[in-house]
Amino acid sequence: MTDQPIDSCDLLCLDLPHAEAIRATLPPPPRIEAAAAAARGLGDPTRVMIATALSTGDELCVCDMAWVVGLAQNLVSHHLRQLKIAGMVSSRRSGKLVMYSLTERGRRLIGAVLDVTTDQEVDHV
Repeated sequence: MTDQPIDSCDLLCLDLPHAEAIRATLPPPPRIEAAAAAARGLGDPTRVMIATALSTGDELCVCDMAWVVGLAQNLVSHHLRQLKIAGMVSSRRSGKLVMYSLTERGRRLIGAVLDVTTDQEVDHV
């Protein structure tokens, strides 16, 4: 018996043409890193809730968003910043207010995430 993990391979059984064809379709590392950042952006239930509200409400300021999601403004502001860093939310100044909206990328991602969650049974605890 060996000390190798179960998912390791003792033999080199690589189908090189098949493996090269797959490798050729992989996006470049910067694109992979951007995708991972976007996925992390929706890696928190609060951010999913905020993105969902923005997908319905088009554009909201922090104070309105806080009321909609039922959370403190400073917490909502923190999560909006994280979504903005992930490229899912954009902002614009309107007088003293900062208005937030989903980017096209944010709309696609939250749509995909919500589609997955509605297709699966969600256990209520």
